Amino acid sequence: MVKPLYTVFLLVALPFIVVGQAVVLGNEGKRPIGSDDLLVYKSDTYISIDSALNKPFNRPDADIPNLGSTRGQAWVMFAVENAGREANHILKLANPNYDEVVVYRFLPNMELEERLMISKNVPFGDRKYQDPNYLFDLKVPPGEQRFFYISVKSRTPLIIPMSILLPEQYINTATDEQMLSGIYIGVILIMAVYNFLLFLSVLDRSYLYYVGYVLAIGLTQMGLKGVNFQFLWSDSPDFERLSVVLFASIAGIAALIFTINFLEIKTYFRRIHVLLLGLVILFCVAIVVLAFDNYLAFMIMQSATTLTAVSVLIVAVYVAYNRPKATQARFFVSAWSVLLVGSLIFMLKDYGLLPYNTFTVYSVQAASAIEMALLSFALADKINVYKKEKEESQEQALLTLKENERLVREQNVVLEQRVQERTHALQETNTSLQDALNHLKETQAQLVEAEKMASLGQLTAGVAHEINNPINFVTSNVAPLKRDIRIVWDAMEAIQRVALSDLPVNEKEHQINSYKEEQDIEYLKTEIDFLLKGMHDGANRTAEIVKSLRIFSRVDEDSLKFADINEGLDSTLVILNSVIREGIHVDRQYAKLPMVECYPGKLNQVFLNIITNAIYAINKKFNGNSGGILEICTVADGENVSISIQDNGTGMPQDIKEKIFEPFFTTKEVGEGTGLGMSIVYNTIKKHKGEITIESQVGEGTKFTIVIPIIQQNG
Repeated sequence: MVKPLYTVFLLVALPFIVVGQAVVLGNEGKRPIGSDDLLVYKSDTYISIDSALNKPFNRPDADIPNLGSTRGQAWVMFAVENAGREANHILKLANPNYDEVVVYRFLPNMELEERLMISKNVPFGDRKYQDPNYLFDLKVPPGEQRFFYISVKSRTPLIIPMSILLPEQYINTATDEQMLSGIYIGVILIMAVYNFLLFLSVLDRSYLYYVGYVLAIGLTQMGLKGVNFQFLWSDSPDFERLSVVLFASIAGIAALIFTINFLEIKTYFRRIHVLLLGLVILFCVAIVVLAFDNYLAFMIMQSATTLTAVSVLIVAVYVAYNRPKATQARFFVSAWSVLLVGSLIFMLKDYGLLPYNTFTVYSVQAASAIEMALLSFALADKINVYKKEKEESQEQALLTLKENERLVREQNVVLEQRVQERTHALQETNTSLQDALNHLKETQAQLVEAEKMASLGQLTAGVAHEINNPINFVTSNVAPLKRDIRIVWDAMEAIQRVALSDLPVNEKEHQINSYKEEQDIEYLKTEIDFLLKGMHDGANRTAEIVKSLRIFSRVDEDSLKFADINEGLDSTLVILNSVIREGIHVDRQYAKLPMVECYPGKLNQVFLNIITNAIYAINKKFNGNSGGILEICTVADGENVSISIQDNGTGMPQDIKEKIFEPFFTTKEVGEGTGLGMSIVYNTIKKHKGEITIESQVGEGTKFTIVIPIIQQNG
């Protein structure tokens, strides 16, 4: 309620201030409200109606008040006198970008009759009139007068076009506005879809950037017209307050990236490229600030948009001047010139220098549509450029091909002569290389054979040593056994003589027992059993060694056979038993393995070479003392068999690990190895389609892991 002192003042003063300049409504209907009809006041802070009634209002400079930007609000006051017959009139504020509009209607005695408000803080559907502009019922009865105070808050410039309409006039106006917006949206969608299809065809990112620019600028323009809030996110007022700045910033970024890519700025104009990237960053800043301060974000976006429009036009002119063949630059100049002209017409309308009509109101949208069409023509022209470049390239390629054919014909004669000369030289060289290759193969075969002979020598020495012990044991028992058997034969003859004599039975028994005690027959029986047992053990040991030798040697090594891997490892250990000193503990951890399809003899050679190296490393570290451990493990996983041989010997550094499988590489002293053992190991495992890996640390030992398939696949 207005304060009493203000009421008294207004009751006395307002008739002299307002009544003479009231908006008089007749029967003709539509009536614009111009500078002669109203007073305005701009506040940098938010004030109440009570404070506004006490502020000094001024007459605007133009029929369409333009109060600029403010964080506060604008106030408009005017009087309406209804001199016609119609009681229903609509007050239209034709600017959908306000954040909030509040209309205060006062009776002639300055009593507040009604307060009406439309705000973007509530869903669009809450409005009485489903129109993006701000519409209010005047409710001035025929023959009466009312006073109006209007509060307008907006983050955009406070441009306030107002008019009074009859309901049927509003319907016609709204239909025309929706038709124009629909035409603009249709142009946007056609340009976007058409150029997106072109992008899918030519895969030039310029088309994709253009589509992004068209969609963003379309959303921006429709946001400025309030169409987005009305149809797209009517239930999201919070997003609506951000949408114009957001899409305008995205449109600016897309326009700059499209310009950089389409005009090839980065390739030909590095400094300009940096300038345009700076404007991209400015738009990004506006988007970030939008989350904290809507008004400041709008000011940054507006400044960036102005700089971008001017900069892109200048850049396009500069590119067109410096690259006359770049026809796309000329399209850019035309397109951005049209857009700037349309924006200029729109601004001149706001400042009252041009009339407020459909053309000036929609000048930006019309210019934007023309600009997008010209840019689309530029993209279409780029296809022609591609086609022309392709034709020129094909023509140049044809000329080059003909020139090459001529050169080829000329060179053929020379080449034929040189080929004959070179062929003769190559034949001689080939003969020489073939001889060298044959010699190399013979040498390699000899070296491999030498390695095998070395292994055979080691095998022979081990077998001889192993067999010699039990054979010696048997041999040493033969002489005592002959002696004991001779004694047995002598005893049998003596007992026979006594048995055949005529002596009484008692006497015979006495002589026989005396003879047995004299010859110690019981001890003789024990000694014979012991000697026979020793010879039996020696023979069994010899048979075991021969069996291991037979398993190890496997004469069928050139064909795939199913073999017991654990048995092959045991036979190898038996062969090497003579070189495994007492200080080396052999730990066998065998899993139950299936029969493996392999080359048994070759695999045993692999085991022999690896275990021999392990024993060498252990002996080198412990020098015959206790502490050496040789661990052999086998595992099966369904498809493969894994054999690991690990020692705690000297280990090897990384550089030796990398060379261990190279032919002729060895760390042993001269005469102790040929360097082919591990090369044979590697090739044998590859022949089995398996893998071999090494884990080793200096001073701690080495672990070889072999993985081979249980069944060898053909091919």
